[in-house]
Amino acid sequence: MQQPMPHQLMGYDRAITMFSPDGRLLQVEYAKKTVRQGSTAIGMVCSDGVLLVADKRVVDSLIVPESVEKIWQIDEHIGASASGILSDARVLIDRAQLRAQQNRVTYDSEIDTLTIVKEMCDLKQVCTQSGGLRPFGVSVLVAGIDDHTPRLYETDPIGIYFQYMATAIGEGEIEVEEILHSEYKPSLTIDEGLKLSLKALKNNGKKNQKAGKIKDREDSIRAER
Repeated sequence: MQQPMPHQLMGYDRAITMFSPDGRLLQVEYAKKTVRQGSTAIGMVCSDGVLLVADKRVVDSLIVPESVEKIWQIDEHIGASASGILSDARVLIDRAQLRAQQNRVTYDSEIDTLTIVKEMCDLKQVCTQSGGLRPFGVSVLVAGIDDHTPRLYETDPIGIYFQYMATAIGEGEIEVEEILHSEYKPSLTIDEGLKLSLKALKNNGKKNQKAGKIKDREDSIRAER
């Protein structure tokens, strides 16, 4: 009996507009995998505000740490962090900053956080149904204060967004979210939320180091064989 060919060999991942027989857009799934390989970012709504914490990974000792951006200010009351291809994030952030400035000039008022999120996701969604484009390989956490109410949204590469009390994106998001599910409370202050976020990042880092040691040991065993 002839074995079915993998989706990749059948060419269903060559174009963003081509669905596989089981109803999947493979390029979108690849984009989501790219996000999971990025450094971790955590967002959290606290009793006295909203918090963004990011693992600013510096891969070279010659890089100036201040030049590596992982958290951006969109407006006086809105910030964002991202995981995945940060050059994609920079384009989205630049557009969001421009939109926020236009709103202030036109209406003399602050733009609400959800409007920024929707416009960001509209652009992401267009890139999933137009030939010659590729999906944005980045997820963005957008945090803001609207009418003294803290809000947190997560956007994914396909253009879907959800509002969260606390969430994480990037490498180790599953492990970090397990800690958030067990220890997060809406009554946490920003200082307490920061301690919880750092604890989650630290535990995730230990797991990565342990996994790296196991992988190195497996590689050495394969080499000996």
